[in-house]
Amino acid sequence: MSLKFDLIATDGTARRGRVHTAHGVFETPAFMAVGTAATVKALTMDQVAATGTQVILGNTYHLMMRPGGDLVEKMGGLHKFSGWHGPILTDSGGFQVMSLSNLVKMKEEGVEFTSHIDGGIKHFMHPEDSVHIQHQLDSNITMVLDECLHLPTTRARAEKNVDMVTRWAQRSKDAFIDRDGYGIFGIVQGADFPDLREKSARALTEIGFDGYAIGGLAVGEPQDVMFNMIATVAPMLPTDKPRYLMGVGTPLDILGAVERGVDMFDCVMPTRAGRTAQAFTRHGTMNMRNAKFRDDPAPLDDRCGCPACKLSRAYLHHLIKCNEVLGATLLTQHNLWFYQDLMRDIRESIEQGRFQEFKDEFIKNYKGE
Repeated sequence: MSLKFDLIATDGTARRGRVHTAHGVFETPAFMAVGTAATVKALTMDQVAATGTQVILGNTYHLMMRPGGDLVEKMGGLHKFSGWHGPILTDSGGFQVMSLSNLVKMKEEGVEFTSHIDGGIKHFMHPEDSVHIQHQLDSNITMVLDECLHLPTTRARAEKNVDMVTRWAQRSKDAFIDRDGYGIFGIVQGADFPDLREKSARALTEIGFDGYAIGGLAVGEPQDVMFNMIATVAPMLPTDKPRYLMGVGTPLDILGAVERGVDMFDCVMPTRAGRTAQAFTRHGTMNMRNAKFRDDPAPLDDRCGCPACKLSRAYLHHLIKCNEVLGATLLTQHNLWFYQDLMRDIRESIEQGRFQEFKDEFIKNYKGE
């Protein structure tokens, strides 16, 4: 396997690294912008790049449904198709097993999806199919097909899940075509049972992957439960491989996960918030529909260099109240910019051996304490 990871520095259990792919490198800790359907909603790829984003995420299930792996392959892969020329990670479809659960039938062989588009056509995805589609997409990081469970769940259900996704992980790795600058990640499951998380992590490391994801969290459980599961899993994973916490999260979630040894993150939160009038700032979030911003001349965040922060809160409020598309574009770009600034500051603080100091100061400002 030939995806390369450099561990550059540590500060406690926080890690500073670099991932090398066939489409360039990205620095860790990293936040991946979510581009589910080969687009980061409301932004061009040039606008995404301007935020400092180095790697984006696509989704195998959604791209399988539209436009299809065959077409994307014919167009030269996701990079050429979308205009994003940096690294791309693709989720396997495992999250949709949970999010579209009313349209899913689980079997040992794989997953049967009833189309969420027309509710009629059925699509069966084996672990091998997911890996093949990701190969067609030319994603730099392929994720194994797994099953993401709702929490809370029973121990019996979680045990069954761990055993099955371990078998699927082996099948996925067997189907993966190894090539220079590409890799495949296993996904640790086990719900909120520490011993099952340990069992899953042990089984995946025995199989051997280019990186390891922690899945099945940020699905309704309290933050302390999530942190406990990360603290359980991270020490069991190889130090020379990247660690990815799937679907997380808020700035405070990210800081807590970095503190516990996580390297990679993704979440729809900053882009979805931008489309719904919410802005992230170093002093907390702002709802730009709020009337108090109607005549506010200040920028969203005076330390941010994004295009939105060259304008007034009053103007952004005006755009939102008028339902102008520009409002969603500006706030989405701002939120990604904010997240990428946060990740850059985290990386610098780890290199300088002051991560805890940075974390405490950021939380104090963010919470307004």
